[in-house]
Amino acid sequence: MEKFLSFDDIQKSLENRETDCKAIVNYYLENIQTKAHLNAFVEVYKESALEQAAIVDEKISSGKAGKLAGMVIGIKDVLVYMDHESNASSKILKGFKSQFTATAIQKLIDEDAIIIGRLNCDEFGMGSSNENSAHGRVLNAADEERVPGGSSGGSAVAVQANLCTVSLGTDTGGSVRQPAAFTGIVGIKPTYSRVSRWGLIAYASSFDTIGVFSRNVQDNALVMEVMAGPDNFDSTVSRKDVPHYSELLHFDKRAKIAYLTETIESPALQEEIKENTISVLNRLKEEGHQVDEVHFPLLKYVLPTYYILTTAEASSNLSRFDGVKYGYRTPNAHNLESMYKMTRSEGFGEEVKRRIMLGTFVLSASYYDAYFTKAQRVRRLIKEFTENLLTKYDYIIMPTTPTTAFKFGEHNNDPVAMYLEDLFTVQASVSGVPSISIPNGKDKKGLPIGLQIMANSFKEAELYAFAKYLSEQNSNL
Repeated sequence: MEKFLSFDDIQKSLENRETDCKAIVNYYLENIQTKAHLNAFVEVYKESALEQAAIVDEKISSGKAGKLAGMVIGIKDVLVYMDHESNASSKILKGFKSQFTATAIQKLIDEDAIIIGRLNCDEFGMGSSNENSAHGRVLNAADEERVPGGSSGGSAVAVQANLCTVSLGTDTGGSVRQPAAFTGIVGIKPTYSRVSRWGLIAYASSFDTIGVFSRNVQDNALVMEVMAGPDNFDSTVSRKDVPHYSELLHFDKRAKIAYLTETIESPALQEEIKENTISVLNRLKEEGHQVDEVHFPLLKYVLPTYYILTTAEASSNLSRFDGVKYGYRTPNAHNLESMYKMTRSEGFGEEVKRRIMLGTFVLSASYYDAYFTKAQRVRRLIKEFTENLLTKYDYIIMPTTPTTAFKFGEHNNDPVAMYLEDLFTVQASVSGVPSISIPNGKDKKGLPIGLQIMANSFKEAELYAFAKYLSEQNSNL
């Protein structure tokens, strides 16, 4: 029988002295070992997790424990943790140990969370299936022949399979929300700049966000309120006050909700996902909420805009990995130039090389204005449309993904088909607004379906409250 399915369970067990943090960590360690074939964890921090558990147990005994005491967290392998290896699931960073801890992780540790290990992902966060990892693919616990989504597939499966209480992922264009949908859990992409990116190995700096996976909205909100906020190490992070999200989850108003015609009527949308999404919209109408159909004529431009801009930023960000300063260096070089070329050719995977080449192309002198500059202008139009819509409506609802989890290898020979898996998630990323995916039933094969909710920038409190309200409705059906 599985236990510790929520942080509330853990807190009650600790308060009643039915368990302690060391026992909780050992419980998860056993689960990780039993389900090792899922390949969610790249590395398990057994010794340091148990040491931290002992410290937290002492704090609990003395009444000095933080608000996350007893919470066990896994971290995506693009977030650095001091004196532990971090390699973005890439051969090119093999053996690299960080000299500092990411701010988001440090804030959780300061509130007595316990870090249990690092989690598998698509290399440098580039992928929608977790098939692009140097550590091998991650299996979806709902159907082990299917992908868990990406790039944060290991983070999603770790929560899905109860290998930790919550996990951290990163979301550049859907890399938290899409795997959350595929694995039937909750995943949020916060407002861009809500959480410090210090210690996040960059893919596309103007898109990257650190998000949270959990089994329920309450745990997600609690972790986000601890993790968010100012940071002197990150000049792009917001200094806005962080609400106590976990204390603001009561929802009792009539909401104004929009849904986009182009998402519901998309020919790429699986029928069962369409039916379940429409069912939620109809139920909200019956309850007295305002639910309006809205046209989004720019939808067809969102995905190309996203891939032009993110690959350009990736080309720039990944230029630092050259075999000189850290990580992998080819043993076959005969001069400096060949060392650069061979290190990058051997160290990066195929998808990463594809995106670097595309990004370098759109940044080249001959094509800069035709692609990069134009994409920046379109991004502004998409952002303005989305923000204007969210001044008229409280929320935008749409499917998280066009399909449920697909089989391994299904899109391997067609990168465009793989990129289309991000069709519904990239709008929030291009616009910088917060977006959450919650479970919304299953398809005929028993595979999880996700429902995506967007709100305006820095409206995470309202987003969490509405998501909890819908989650409770869905669980009662």
